[in-house]
Amino acid sequence: VIYMWLFHASYVSGAFGTEWSVKYNQQEICALKGSTVFMSGTFTHPEGLTVTKTFWFIDPVKKTDLSKDPDYSSRVEFFTDDQKHFSLKLSDVMKKDEHWFCFKIITNVEKERWTGEPGVQLRVTGELIIPLSSYKTQLWFQKAPEEVTEGQTADLTCKTTCSLTDPFIWYKNGRPLTTKTIKNNQLHLQTVSSEDAGSYSCAVGGSQHLRSTAHSLRVRYPPKRVSVSIIPSGEIVEGSSVTLTCSSDGNPPVKIYTWFKGSTSVAEGKTYSIPNIRSEDSGEYTCQSRNDHGERRSTALYLTFNIPAASLFFNSFVSWIAPFVVYVHGQCSYFPFTAFLRPVCPPNLEALQCCTDGIPASALANSSTLLETRH
Repeated sequence: VIYMWLFHASYVSGAFGTEWSVKYNQQEICALKGSTVFMSGTFTHPEGLTVTKTFWFIDPVKKTDLSKDPDYSSRVEFFTDDQKHFSLKLSDVMKKDEHWFCFKIITNVEKERWTGEPGVQLRVTGELIIPLSSYKTQLWFQKAPEEVTEGQTADLTCKTTCSLTDPFIWYKNGRPLTTKTIKNNQLHLQTVSSEDAGSYSCAVGGSQHLRSTAHSLRVRYPPKRVSVSIIPSGEIVEGSSVTLTCSSDGNPPVKIYTWFKGSTSVAEGKTYSIPNIRSEDSGEYTCQSRNDHGERRSTALYLTFNIPAASLFFNSFVSWIAPFVVYVHGQCSYFPFTAFLRPVCPPNLEALQCCTDGIPASALANSSTLLETRH
């Protein structure tokens, strides 16, 4: 609904000694295409006359009653009351409605009638638009700024061809914006972040159903939410294989991934696979994601695994002749004879030292491949 409170009046003295007058509450109205507009005012007439008819017209020559005009009969409503207030309601405003609208008064005396000219001028603006050139960064106006960089400032302008008086309403992804700065027909985005990316549209109060065409705003930003996942996700056993996958969010999308074990770079790529995992593979792994606007590293993933219970003493069946040591109940026992079972020391330093110390130097030299520590 469009209102504009500018006063315009026309006066003349009547034959009965009292002035004719028509006062419009608005001299010019800007209306949005498809909206509903009201024009209103008050009038007076000389005493002794009786008003028999009032109506509105746009043709200054024919002065045809709009309620009888095929182009307007279904879209106009006239209102008057005993206090001599009058108004016109025009629905579904069209571009062709751009005219001067005048109020006419007819009385019971043929020569005593009055027209409130020049009337109210109606101007119609087309659909609301958000032109690309309305995006402004802190440094320059961009010609086609469908994207802005995180940290910059952006102003979005809702354009019309004439000045609307009702407040502008902004929407993001179809929802009204209430936390952003709106001044006149401009939406101000201070210190743009990735959360500001989305589809924006605007409307005018009272005509919220007549929104502008939505315009997408994309935001460029460095990698965020970098994380590492592992497959399999359950218990990891010595000798099995694991795959680490790096995930992150960024615009433009991340294309460079670097894997670190501790502070050492070990691989490139979105995934990192470790086949036949062994004790030296345990440790802290991180992934670094990089795009054109920066880089970010994930939190650390600590890779540990279990040794099968049977391997605490016997790793596998092999066929050779060599001495070996078995660690049982806190003690080491040395067996300097032929064996068909390959022993493995248990996974702690005390046991490893015991097993190593318990083997004679000559036997240790001949059986160095037999001692393994699994973490």
